[in-house]
This record gives sequence, structure tokens and C-alpha cells, in this order.
Amino acid sequence: MRQPPRGVPKPDFARLDYYDVWYPNLSPSAGLVRQAQQARDERGWAAFRRAFLREMSHPDRSRELDVLAALSHQTNLSIGCYCEDESRCHRSVLRELLLERGADVVQANPTPSETNPKKY
Repeated sequence: MRQPPRGVPKPDFARLDYYDVWYPNLSPSAGLVRQAQQARDERGWAAFRRAFLREMSHPDRSRELDVLAALSHQTNLSIGCYCEDESRCHRSVLRELLLERGADVVQANPTPSETNPKKY
């Protein structure tokens, strides 16, 4: 998520089980969030995906993904967002990037269109 939940004091994020660590660098930039929200078809989503992959290829973000992939072998991690449909959310792209780095990835609620059993 690029923005933390509104109306929740920062000290309460972990206490109220919103999250333990907020990692806004793994979210699309504000401009890309708008682009994703406006993507009405596969072509629009593909354009968002390419742009988000470009953002995630920056060295600092790439290193953060490497760290999370390595940590996934030692502890459970969750990536959250406000999007209802994961197939049209940046977290589906993050999952792909983490898998490319050898992360242990488990999807809690797979959608019928996802057929790779290694993801679950």
C-alpha cells in the first residue's frame, strides 16, 4: 500500500494487527496507482504492469525484494493492499517478482484462473 490506513494512529498499526512493517516502496507510485485504477481492459492492465515492473527494477527496490525472498525461507510474510481483485492488483506482480527470486510463496485464496500449483 502506498498510503497507510486513514484515521489510525501510527502506534496502533501493529497493535490493531493492520501490519507490523509498512513498506511503501513496494507499492506503485501515485501516478501508477491512478493508471491501474483506470485500466479498463487487458491492454490498460498490461501497460500498468510494464510500468510497475520498471519501477520495481530500480536497485533499491530490487534489493528489498531480494531481502523479502530470502526472509520467506525463515518466516511467514504477508503482502496486503486495499484492492479486492488480486488479479488486478500490484500484489500479483509482486508475487511474480518474489517467485523469480526463489521466495517461498503461498496464496491463501487462489482464483480459478490461476493454475500453477507451486503458487499455493
